[in-house]
Amino acid sequence: MATYERGVEDETLSCGTGVTAAALAAHIELGINSPITIQTKGGKLLVHFKCMDGIYSDIILEGPATEVYKGTITVP
Repeated sequence: MATYERGVEDETLSCGTGVTAAALAAHIELGINSPITIQTKGGKLLVHFKCMDGIYSDIILEGPATEVYKGTITVP
């Protein structure tokens, strides 16, 4: 999955919101059950969820977290 993020104005390596939406859409449209693995340029992410009567709960996004930037700011 690839995500173009407004504000960043570029493709991002991973997008948790987009991955979660794609996983739930895969469940709705294709009947794929939890957990669902989504491959992004940033790595594999797993989306766990429960669905009862079309209502989703206990949605958990699992995957690696890597620091990609570190900075400091001085506030006057």
